[in-house]
Amino acid sequence: MKVSKIKSYSIATYLLPFVFGLMLFITSCKNKATEANAEPSAKDSTAKKEATTVTEVELTDDQIKAIGLQIGSIEQRNLKSTLKVNGKLTLPPQNQAQVSILTGGIVKSINVTEGTFVKQGQTLATIVNNEVIQLQQDYLENKSQLVYLQAEFKRQTDLQEDRINATKTLQQVQNELSMAQAKQKGLQTKLQLQGINYTKISTTNFTNRIAVTAPISGFVHHINLTMGKFADANTILFDIVDNRFLHLDLTLFEKDIARVKVGNKVMFTDANDVSHVHPATIFALNKSFEDNQQAIIAHAKIEEQTETLLPGMYVEARIQIDNYKANALPDDAVVSNGDEHYIYLETKKNHYKQIPVTKGVSDIGFTEILPLVEIPANAKVVIKGAYYLLSQLTKGSGEE
Repeated sequence: MKVSKIKSYSIATYLLPFVFGLMLFITSCKNKATEANAEPSAKDSTAKKEATTVTEVELTDDQIKAIGLQIGSIEQRNLKSTLKVNGKLTLPPQNQAQVSILTGGIVKSINVTEGTFVKQGQTLATIVNNEVIQLQQDYLENKSQLVYLQAEFKRQTDLQEDRINATKTLQQVQNELSMAQAKQKGLQTKLQLQGINYTKISTTNFTNRIAVTAPISGFVHHINLTMGKFADANTILFDIVDNRFLHLDLTLFEKDIARVKVGNKVMFTDANDVSHVHPATIFALNKSFEDNQQAIIAHAKIEEQTETLLPGMYVEARIQIDNYKANALPDDAVVSNGDEHYIYLETKKNHYKQIPVTKGVSDIGFTEILPLVEIPANAKVVIKGAYYLLSQLTKGSGEE
């Protein structure tokens, strides 16, 4: 009995290591098979993800119209080497006028409205005043007297040549003629100042109306009249401004005076429309400091005609102090997704391609761009609506 038990124990002891090794081998094979099966699946998932990356978007005509998409081009702008200054829009004194009359009267008609453009000499209103009738009467009486004195002077001159009359008589007539001529000239001037055409005055054509005329061409800024109102002499009835001669007065502090010269280009925006940049050129620099500050005024001529700029508007400007140029687009043309920045090129009608870029300096509504891929010359770039294109390309990315 004892011997049999010892033999059974010895066989089990020898079999245990073999069984354990077999189990390890089977487990290892299964793990390798699992890894082999998993590896193609991971590769397929990555490939699938890469394949779904989209950089182009197509819009319909209705979508383009709805978002107000606009196309522009890359511009060369000076964004780094500029001097930031402030100022305001002003008009020279000769391009603004306040209209008044020398003689008061009742307002009979008003021929213009505020905001109307008028030409120099155009009638703005008519005033009724019976006192100007006397002025016209004096003019006609003196005109008649002048005709008589001219004839008398000729007669006395002829008599003097024949030594029939005295020299004193000729001199007296000549003196009266000169006085009548001077008076006639004075009356003509007075009538012109009253807005009355003296050449049309006759014994059958008197007028009691005074024409209020525009001394300069420009826009009617303010009207201080109503129908039937008595307009006092020397009271301002109209304000006229000629905005075609609007220019910039820029404040230039002492430390910057040496950096600015006549001929420097200026880019500026007004407070009401910072997205619209206007060009100008410096044409004069004041030669003395302004009161109570160490600064001078630099005058710049605006290089474009626009009705959005008005006298008195404050502006922010950049004076270009060298010729450095950079590729730039309006700020709205460059969009960001995290740390990545993009612009969009129009590849064909209604088709837009996303292009990665690096942003440089941003100033006065424009951003310098450094493309990370080659961009064709004269490329058409989306300058408004780029955020909508970005949202279309990133739609659903948060669900993955």
